[in-house]
Amino acid sequence: MLVHGAWHGAWCWAALQNELDRRGIASLAVDLPGHGASVLPLGDLHGDAGHVVDVVTALSRPVVLVGHSYGGAVITEAAERLLEVRDSAIEHLVYLAAFCLDEGESVMDVALHESGGPVDLGAAMVPIDGGLTVLDPGKAAPALYGECNERAIKAALARLSPQPVATMTQPVSGAPWRSIPSTYVVCNRDRAVHPGNQEYMARRCTTTIRLDTDHSPFLSMTTKTADVLEGVLQ
Repeated sequence: MLVHGAWHGAWCWAALQNELDRRGIASLAVDLPGHGASVLPLGDLHGDAGHVVDVVTALSRPVVLVGHSYGGAVITEAAERLLEVRDSAIEHLVYLAAFCLDEGESVMDVALHESGGPVDLGAAMVPIDGGLTVLDPGKAAPALYGECNERAIKAALARLSPQPVATMTQPVSGAPWRSIPSTYVVCNRDRAVHPGNQEYMARRCTTTIRLDTDHSPFLSMTTKTADVLEGVLQ
């Protein structure tokens, strides 16, 4: 199950899903509430995690949860909730340049941690009414898609949507990676989540893999990202 990051939607996984299909690996990309094709209202971290819990529960089978960027916080909270009711629901957690948070931590706690430093994403964020942020396309492109081709960047920028600020400041309630096998994928050229922050969080996971690419490896290194997921399943 593929869980997108802030400002994105299930659409961002299309190229990766196509590659996974080619390998006979079934995947499901979810739209968090208010994103992509979702007709639900925008919510907070806990609402996003609850949506993932509902989808996993409806599937009635063990899954590998893959979170990108902010989606890492979502799968952390969702997995913690699922552990409380069903130990075998999640087989593996994959953090793709994502926020692998400890109990009581928020996205902003790690983003401001001493292990990191300035990144380009901050300058791209524009606050709007309703406690939301949007991204300035010109500044978001190098921050998120620095190694992607121009057509992919153009298509992605047109799909970006508002993101509630609250999702970045709310803490998770547990650390399921302590009991569920996990893989962290560090993106060495990331200009949205500092590679130093990623290395800090990667130490929490069972396995660390590094890709020499930007914040969006599902677009910039689709084949190698599929290799990672295929390896998790073996």
